[in-house]
Amino acid sequence: MTTTSTPPRHTVKPQAARRSFVERWLAMIFLAPTLLGMALFTFLPIIGSLVLAFFRWDIISAPEFVGFANFASLAQDPTVRVSFLNTIVFVVVAVILQLGIALSLASMLQARMPSWLRVFLRSTFFFPLVLSAASVSIFMRYMFNEQFGVVNWLLSLIGIPAVPWLTSPVASAAVVVLVYVWQNFGFSFLLFLGALSNIPKELHEAANLDGATGWKQFSNVTLPLISPTVLVASVMAIISALQVFDQPYVLTNGGPGDSTRTAVMVIFESAFQQLEFGEASAIGLVLTVLILAVTALQFRLSRRFVFYQ
Repeated sequence: MTTTSTPPRHTVKPQAARRSFVERWLAMIFLAPTLLGMALFTFLPIIGSLVLAFFRWDIISAPEFVGFANFASLAQDPTVRVSFLNTIVFVVVAVILQLGIALSLASMLQARMPSWLRVFLRSTFFFPLVLSAASVSIFMRYMFNEQFGVVNWLLSLIGIPAVPWLTSPVASAAVVVLVYVWQNFGFSFLLFLGALSNIPKELHEAANLDGATGWKQFSNVTLPLISPTVLVASVMAIISALQVFDQPYVLTNGGPGDSTRTAVMVIFESAFQQLEFGEASAIGLVLTVLILAVTALQFRLSRRFVFYQ
């Protein structure tokens, strides 16, 4: 007669169980401030904004449920339409310039040069990114002043008359783009610099032996190898540009007219100047959907041009 014996259960020692319990509670204690901060300053405001988009509220009176009336009024508001159009045009021009300049400068730093010069240029290109956008815009506002700005003074030295940089619709839009790109290309520059430095030199040497030099080598070898970095840089650049506020607000205050007014500026003006918090939340929700749609489209299209090693 055979008997079956059950395998012994693995018992956890009380000391080990106590240590595991303490470690879990310590982890929760250390994570609590971060989670509490995210809940108070990120998740709750997002939920509140979503709910508020369907109400009319001016802080003074009680919120009034209006359904989709806020969204309907946005379609009829010319200022909102112009601000979104300005934002889209700004994104297209600024992102192309930002990525183009960043990639060009990163490629330049891959050339042979003294190490001290490479470190100096890398720090110089990245330095504007650590500055406050508002302080940079205030400084640039004086630089591009039509009457006493340094830029017009330099142009006068070569016989060019003063340019109304901040009072002309086209010139003011160009200044906003240039100031934004100058301050923000440093992040994309570092991304491209890291991607280019990781390309094996043997691939470029093989391309040289096959007769591929210059643009052919860049388009057929370099660009496909850094395409994942190009995707990340473009996604982050577009998301950031869609939320531009500091530069147009400080430089031109959205003017002249509405030529440099952006979507985030309209959100700010609706909420804190006109006290229409429901309408401001509705504009913010539309902008969020636009950002999500553009990002999803980028990842969808990336299947065709992004190559992973």
